[in-house]
Amino acid sequence: MTNSNPGAVAAPAPVSEPVVEVKNITAGYLPGVNILNSCSLVAGDGELIGIIGPNGAGKSTLLKSIFGLVKVREGSIALRGEEITNLKANKLVAKGVGFVPQTNNVFPTLTIQENLEMGLFQKPKSLAERLEFVTAIFPELGKRMGQRAGSLSGGERQMVAMSRALMMGPHVMLLDEPSAGLSPVRQDEAFLRVKEINRAGVTTIMVEQNARRCLQICDRGYVLDQGRDAYTGTGRELLNDPKVIGLYLGTLGQD
Repeated sequence: MTNSNPGAVAAPAPVSEPVVEVKNITAGYLPGVNILNSCSLVAGDGELIGIIGPNGAGKSTLLKSIFGLVKVREGSIALRGEEITNLKANKLVAKGVGFVPQTNNVFPTLTIQENLEMGLFQKPKSLAERLEFVTAIFPELGKRMGQRAGSLSGGERQMVAMSRALMMGPHVMLLDEPSAGLSPVRQDEAFLRVKEINRAGVTTIMVEQNARRCLQICDRGYVLDQGRDAYTGTGRELLNDPKVIGLYLGTLGQD
């Protein structure tokens, strides 16, 4: 594990051929007000990356910056070596980046199938193939395609949102608080779904409020604090590091 403070231990070995590489970005919603301050992150092919930290640390802002929803003022973001800094979301989707926001992530008046079709508007001819793929991961959806999304529970809506993002066959999935607002049982189901998506070959970057559970399932984790990547290491390293436990895990994501 390493942190951004002087005298920190050596950083982990660099990830070979990073799929996503965020270098020292400064970003924010309002002119002159920065939420992220020289923040960095790297995700390798097939990795599951967890991002934790206190409220207001910039976790969701980091995901939105990668997805072109927040203006990056300094630094750079690359996808497989290609510069994508401040690229519009629709172009990022076409390049293989999916994003699942925390709230308002389904079209409640549309059916499950119509929601999934909305996720494939750029490649409508692939509908049958992609429906087969997502219903293999989420078989419950295949039995309820005609049900309106507005009638679903929070956990079921999250399932539809993830599936819609998967319809375009993304190489990278950005998940913002997938367990937020769910019961403990539904939270466990959400984490299992995240693992299934990752096992299907999708590089996954997840912001999560349940810090302990996040670190238990991720390959590597980043702890954000005041808009900076304060600590990084494998999930196990961060779970067992006394400083991270004392500063962050003591008040974050209790089981």
